[in-house]
Amino acid sequence: MSLDHMPPEEPEQLVRKGFLSKVKKTAGKVPFVPDAVAMHYCAMDPATPLHARAVAFSALAYFVLPVDLIPDAIPGAGFADDASAVWAAIRSLAPYITDEHRRKAADWLGI
Repeated sequence: MSLDHMPPEEPEQLVRKGFLSKVKKTAGKVPFVPDAVAMHYCAMDPATPLHARAVAFSALAYFVLPVDLIPDAIPGAGFADDASAVWAAIRSLAPYITDEHRRKAADWLGI
């Protein structure tokens, strides 16, 4: 199911269920993981405006979905579409991703 056909609460549920396990599997394979984890903390923060949380949850849900434009199993290209979705969301959410979100991400990742 694509994100544009999901009810609004489903991207959040998908991210809550699968994001952290997906990060653990891909941490050494994709360079955008620290930004994605910071965006995750931003999305979970009740102080983040609802529209920003929706953008974050949608991009993170795309990263978590097992079926996407370019299958993750394709070496060298599999995460390109995920990186594009995460990068676009991070750019639009820059005012909402705080130093605290980034610190929590670094702590969780152990970096």
